[in-house]
Order: sequence, then structure tokens, then C-alpha cells
Amino acid sequence: MIWNPYDHLPKVPSFRLTSTDVRDGEPMPRAQRSGVLGNRDGQDLSPQLSWSRFPKGTQSFVVTMYNPTAPTASGFWHWAVANLPASTTHLPTGAGAENSTRLPQGAYQLPNEARRARYLGPSPPAGSGRHRYYIVVHALDVASVESLGVSRDSTPGFLGYNLFRHTLARAVIAPWAQGPPAQSNTPSPDAPNGTRPST
Repeated sequence: MIWNPYDHLPKVPSFRLTSTDVRDGEPMPRAQRSGVLGNRDGQDLSPQLSWSRFPKGTQSFVVTMYNPTAPTASGFWHWAVANLPASTTHLPTGAGAENSTRLPQGAYQLPNEARRARYLGPSPPAGSGRHRYYIVVHALDVASVESLGVSRDSTPGFLGYNLFRHTLARAVIAPWAQGPPAQSNTPSPDAPNGTRPST
């Protein structure tokens, strides 16, 4: 089941968010999918993002990407960028590389679920169905997440917990990806003595 995790948080205004790489409600392109997690065609390139019309009181931005329906009890955080200055209105394709030089001064990436401070693209496991990936720009009322107790080693979940009362607005693009079909464990009628064929 696909659900929006932000539906369960306090309502805040939205603002304009666009991308030349990904589209809301459309398949995640191969370039933005994961090679690190085993997808042969994936490149783990973070998508280009541009935003505007955010609240005048915005002091900084955070960018995250989260899959709430990963086959875990806690979802899967793919990306988190903190301390983007209020003057920042876009990120180029690939800004989420490890040790990136394409982020504004003072901004940094938190470790994702693989404990790597970088963008990690989708790679849904076989048979897990379709997943949506919530790419979110959060407009904050603080200039630095350190003032909320968040550090460079914090998890994206801890970051999100501390944004609870400091988010002025958020903008969302949610593309989807689907893994390959599950391999069947059903015995083949052509297999001798009802044994399962090797895979």
C-alpha cells in the first residue's frame, strides 16, 4: 500500500518545486535509481531540484528523500541535506554525490540508511511491489539544524523529528519505482517427482 507519510504531520503550506529529472507520480529514471544497491542500470545521481514561492520568513532549507513502504518496520531514508541557506533555490543533478562539491557552503549530507553521507537511489527488492519516493524540500524557521540538536552524524529520522515544530512549509515530488517480480517457489508441473527446478 502506498501512503503519504506527511499526511500524519501537522499541516503546513506548500510551495513550488520542480525538477528536470524526476516527475511527481511518474517512474523514477534509471539515472536516479541505485547502482550502489545492485541495480545494474542505476547511477545514484540525485535529481535536479528548483523551488520558489516559499514563506518570506524562511531561514534555511532541508532536502530529504524517503520511502515509507520499504519492506522494513521503519521505511528507508535515501537522502538528507541540511543547512541549505535561505538564498538557495536549486540543486543541480548529482549534488548528492559523496563528498559533494556542488552543495552551497555550510550545507552537508547526513548518513542515509546505508550509513553513507550521499544520495542513494531506489532499488526495490523483487516482489515488494511499487514504492513512492518522497523528495521533499522543507522550509525552516531556523538558520541551522545544529540549533535543534542535529549534527552531521545524526540520522535523517532524528532530523525529521526535530523539524516537527520548525517547518514553515514543505514541497513534495514523489516519483515511483518497482522491483522485478518475485521468483516463484511453486513446484513446476514439469519437474520430476514434484521437485522444484533450480533457479
